[in-house]
Amino acid sequence: MGRRCRVWWPKQLSLRKPSSSSSNFLLGWFVSSSPSSLDVVVAFACNGLALSGIQSTLQGILRDTNGRMPVLLQDKSMMCVLGQIFEVQIEEDQSLSSCGCHKLSGSVGQCRENFEGNGYWIRMLCDPQEHIGKDITWIPKLHHVHWNGKFVSRCDVHLILYETPTYGAHHFSLHPWNSFEQVSAPMRKPKWVDELHQKQPLLDLDTVILAINSSATAEIVFEKCIGPKTSFVCFSTVYMFLGFAWQLFAMSVASISTLFYVVLQFLYSLLNYASDSWINLILVKVFSSSRINMRIRGSQILYWPIFLQSNGMRSLSSVEYAEKAALHKHSMWSSLAVDVLLGNLFGLVLLYHAESACIWILKFSSDITNELLRSGCVWLMGVPAGFKLNNELAEVLGMISLTAIQIWSTIWIFLVSHFLYFVRGLAISGIIFGVTIPAALIIDLIALATLHVSTLHWLISLLYSTQIQALAALWRLFRGRKWNPLRQRLDSYDYTVKQHIVGSLLFTPLLLLLPTTSVFYIFFTIMNTTISLMCILIEVTISFIHATPYIKIFLWLVRPRRFPSGIWFEIVSVWSGGIDSPRDINSPSEKLQPRKGLTGEKSSVVVSFLHSNFLTVGQIVMPHYKKVLSGKPRTLVATAAYGVLTGRRIPSSIGTDLPKFPWMLISYKEYWRLCRDSVLLCYRA
Repeated sequence: MGRRCRVWWPKQLSLRKPSSSSSNFLLGWFVSSSPSSLDVVVAFACNGLALSGIQSTLQGILRDTNGRMPVLLQDKSMMCVLGQIFEVQIEEDQSLSSCGCHKLSGSVGQCRENFEGNGYWIRMLCDPQEHIGKDITWIPKLHHVHWNGKFVSRCDVHLILYETPTYGAHHFSLHPWNSFEQVSAPMRKPKWVDELHQKQPLLDLDTVILAINSSATAEIVFEKCIGPKTSFVCFSTVYMFLGFAWQLFAMSVASISTLFYVVLQFLYSLLNYASDSWINLILVKVFSSSRINMRIRGSQILYWPIFLQSNGMRSLSSVEYAEKAALHKHSMWSSLAVDVLLGNLFGLVLLYHAESACIWILKFSSDITNELLRSGCVWLMGVPAGFKLNNELAEVLGMISLTAIQIWSTIWIFLVSHFLYFVRGLAISGIIFGVTIPAALIIDLIALATLHVSTLHWLISLLYSTQIQALAALWRLFRGRKWNPLRQRLDSYDYTVKQHIVGSLLFTPLLLLLPTTSVFYIFFTIMNTTISLMCILIEVTISFIHATPYIKIFLWLVRPRRFPSGIWFEIVSVWSGGIDSPRDINSPSEKLQPRKGLTGEKSSVVVSFLHSNFLTVGQIVMPHYKKVLSGKPRTLVATAAYGVLTGRRIPSSIGTDLPKFPWMLISYKEYWRLCRDSVLLCYRA
């Protein structure tokens, strides 16, 4: 197999003509995944005159620059001086002794000897006559490579021009949009999968893309080390004043946050102290959804200094890492801001129309109670849909239902006079805490206001399930079968004549009373299921509000290039023949057929541009929504269907995935210091 060399070249180096007075040194990474394959990732170029001034400290500068790079990149490759690039034309046949690579002095020469000793050194040529498009003024050409101590002038070369990734603009990524989702692997893998993993890869694209994403940071760190030390004495007074003003601002923000932290910790301690009382247990059970969402909102407010903390220089060394860290940092406050904004819209509208909303809710509840519940119970006590029911049982069940409805209506009349204050309190809570808090309160209050319906449904479902289980047991008695709870199966059993007689006497009335019980059970099941679906719909809406990546959607609208998903190559030209004397090939068939060079070895040069695919807004949002639901609707439907058929309890909550924050328990001084340091870090950044 012939040697293959891929040169990843930053596009901005070809936008202007290099200096002809001296050679430029190329800095970047060598990535070798196999003995016959080499990737040369060029990060930037440094002028020979500038590099000669730091010859004594070049090794230390490179060591410091490598220390700022990601750990994964350091494990694969170290940043170094890759080689040189000249504008002058060099003759085609040159030996190792006359190539000029060894004529380097000082630390640059030592660096070249070290890296050639490790196996690699390249020499590039600048050809101003070759250009692609309007922006690319010249194309670099590989003259020769010192490959594991060997002088190689002919090999298959793939020159890939890429746009240097910059934070806030774009970067490259190999991972698809749903790569973070957990995919269940089969128990046994095919044999060819194991054989494929045992083969040595010809291209380590992960390391190459990581090096490309780190090239901008490497250039910045390197230029800071070699650049002149500037003095800001004339601006020292201004900087001191700004620093003092920011210190006061940081202490003010920290003091206000600590005061809020003290209040929340006091309420949290008070609730924990009264957690064993029966009143607290009832309140926790009744207002469970509100308690969960209020704890989430309190944790989001308390955790703001944690999310504002910087993740360190190492996370910012790669543009991809920096983008992910920034999105993670800004996701919480963006969700909180949108939640509060929606809460203000909801709260202001509800506060302005509080009386109208109160009148509409009271009228709606009165219509539901009179036109649906009472009329439905009276209808069931007669001949519903032509069914002949048991009059005595229907009257008993109907009277119990009407009595429970009347008792609850009487209690509701005493609460009507205070209902307007509750609506206004709901609006104010939305303005202060966001829309998810009043939405959670609405869920709990719907469950509380329909407590009589859920109670009647529970009683009738208990009667219905008991009746179904008794009929099933009696049917097994007639078949001579008995349920074995240990082995979870039906076993044969010999019943006595008396047992058959008693079973027959019980089976007949239970079977005849089943239609009456079923009609009441179906009516209240429909009512209770409708209420549960309303609560589940509000719960899913709350979860979607928490899960929606608002900062990603906003950034996608402004700069969709910040969300890459995979790469692709745009091949602009294919050359065949000698590397230093290329010949254009225009025929598509000739592009795929490399020619033989002067040494008898086949060689070709391919020039292409590196591009990225980008995510759509649906691909950005859908993984978050799938994580919220994660198969719960299918489970809910199956559980509800089984509960309806057997008379079991139907779930009133889907149990969506909400943000989880452990409660912060640190001292007040430590929290104040944490808030102050977080604000000061923003000024230093």
